[in-house]
Amino acid sequence: MTVRQGSQGPATTVRATVVAGLRAVRWYVRQVMGDDAYATYAAHQRAVHPGGVVLTEREFWRMRHAEQDANPGSRCC
Repeated sequence: MTVRQGSQGPATTVRATVVAGLRAVRWYVRQVMGDDAYATYAAHQRAVHPGGVVLTEREFWRMRHAEQDANPGSRCC
């Protein structure tokens, strides 16, 4: 039996599926926890408002926490 170059065996396919699943779980957890919030904000500001002011990361988190403190019913805990 010969194996063609470029063909994937069952182990490679399973591994790729597991890796894709783990990446999806990682993305979901990061979204729920807000880990990407500043990066998402900065990318949006640069794309939609070119030449506009982008808050520093520290300013962004300070503003975000101030908004949550002003409306405590908007958060879960």
